[in-house]
Amino acid sequence: MLSCVRAKQIIMTQKKIKNIWLRLLLKLSIVGVLLLVYSHLESRWLKTTHVEISKSDIPDAFIGKKIIFISDIHHGPYFSIRRVEKLVKRINKLKPDIILLGGDYVHREAEYITPLFDEFVKLKATYGVYGVLGNHDHWEDATLTRKLMQRNGIQICDNMSYWVSIGNDSIKIGGVGDLWEDKQNLSKTTSDVKPSDYCILISHSPDYIETMSSDCVDLVVAGHTHGGQVSLFGLWAPIVPSKYGQKYRYGLKTFDHTQAYITSGVGTITPPLRFFCRPEIVVFELK
Repeated sequence: MLSCVRAKQIIMTQKKIKNIWLRLLLKLSIVGVLLLVYSHLESRWLKTTHVEISKSDIPDAFIGKKIIFISDIHHGPYFSIRRVEKLVKRINKLKPDIILLGGDYVHREAEYITPLFDEFVKLKATYGVYGVLGNHDHWEDATLTRKLMQRNGIQICDNMSYWVSIGNDSIKIGGVGDLWEDKQNLSKTTSDVKPSDYCILISHSPDYIETMSSDCVDLVVAGHTHGGQVSLFGLWAPIVPSKYGQKYRYGLKTFDHTQAYITSGVGTITPPLRFFCRPEIVVFELK
């Protein structure tokens, strides 16, 4: 009799444990689905990040000017042309004086290059649009990308540079080729820059900062890392495409002779998700 009661107790206990596990699995499944839904929505939750840049080298005519920086659009399977259209309109509403483009314009296929630049020709900036190529642009079709940038009035900054003038005041805007797929020739930007000049360098990858051999660059803008794309509440990311890990994951960095801003980018690569790492348009205001 006792053994029969004991057996029933064991069966009841096993059922209770099973029910507890089933409820736990159900709750975890619900949480997992909610996190996936949120991560998908966050990948489309574009923010505008305002960054004040203050340095004595900035000439008077450029004080208060607005420089917009975007990178890593990745137009393709996960970033539609409709979203590109909305991005262009949103940037133009900010009334930029200068626009900087950090590369990785498309994702996976060369067929996305022409539609993207057909929209980017609508970008409006008082003193011009300047950009470099990223590794994805080289992988898809660097020649076509450069051709369309030139055709659409975007100043190519891969190992090239330009003086931007307002009245008698000027700043230098230049860039280097992609760290993975091109050469980097910083002298093309800095050869005629004096220590008293203000100089901005566009580099698709922030890792180039580690090898930068000049102290004439005041601000480096870079992308490539996507801020990690999926992070631990914005504090740490398990995957950062940088040799230096979290150092160049995201945000404004200050070094001895220069500042750097690494953007989280606009689009995504696979998987098309973000977690505590919203896509952004960066607006620098010179002070």
